[in-house]
Amino acid sequence: MKHLSTITLAGAAVLALTLTACGSDDSSHSAGHGSMMSSAASPATAAGRQGDIRFAQQMIPHHRQAVQMADMALNRQGVSADVTRLAAAIKKAQDPEINTMTGWLKSWGATVPTGGDHSGHDMSSMSGMSGTGDMTGMMSQQDMDMLGKATGPAFDRMWLTMMVKHHQGAVTMSSDVKKTTDNPEVSSLADSIIKAQNAEIRTMQDLLKTPAA
Repeated sequence: MKHLSTITLAGAAVLALTLTACGSDDSSHSAGHGSMMSSAASPATAAGRQGDIRFAQQMIPHHRQAVQMADMALNRQGVSADVTRLAAAIKKAQDPEINTMTGWLKSWGATVPTGGDHSGHDMSSMSGMSGTGDMTGMMSQQDMDMLGKATGPAFDRMWLTMMVKHHQGAVTMSSDVKKTTDNPEVSSLADSIIKAQNAEIRTMQDLLKTPAA
């Protein structure tokens, strides 16, 4: 019996060692799998953050130009009441959004676009942007000069036409960032831009259908 007990204890010890080894292998495998999953997720997260940075760096000068165009409508005589109301709404909405995106870039340690007047800014020169500035609806310096010289109903129609194009660019940029971002604040701002500017696009297009006085 004593011999049998010794064998039984030895067998139990071997079984315990075997189970421990298997558990260790499983843990190592799980840890390795977790590391692989973490590594696999990292590029997507990095791409999302780069997309957020690019969005803010492009949208800030885009908004600045919209505010400049709004100021042109607000600071001259002979502009229609409809255009004046739109210009005031655009300035009221986009000035705070510029401040919000500026704060993001600073907190992310990213470069904030400089200058308050980016009329004619070539968005294609910005990191990660392909194509031409036309893709974002930005006006060229020549466009802005023409708008500055226009008066009366001609100014109204030119302003509305340009701002429709400008807004469409902002909607496209906002839709694009929603495909890559995992930041709820960025996504929320993009949603706000899409909703507000699509509504303003419809209003401006309706005004453009109205014959000039």
